[in-house]
Amino acid sequence: MASSSGAAAADVGATAAITVERKPATARLLELGVRSWPKWGGPPGRYALSYGARQTCYIVRGKASATVEGSPESSSTAQFGAGDLVVFARGTRCTWHIVAAVDMHYAFDPS
Repeated sequence: MASSSGAAAADVGATAAITVERKPATARLLELGVRSWPKWGGPPGRYALSYGARQTCYIVRGKASATVEGSPESSSTAQFGAGDLVVFARGTRCTWHIVAAVDMHYAFDPS
């Protein structure tokens, strides 16, 4: 499960397929060009997703978790919300559980 100590501004948690960077610095977001990425939004619910390429998401608002398919839930669930940078590895198959409507910017790795 993704960790959240609350002590560090850039706390990083990870599962094998999902990495969550808690509240990255503004300079990091500018370097990545997050605000120029396309936007997506989703209402509360469950969504099965598969990533054919590495995807990075910056969560603008909302709260969700993603559980990697085929793994015990306790060891493969990442929780994330507003202000978090989330990376889904290529080939990841997971189910998102959106608790509070999500708005995010996203980018796929071209490789």
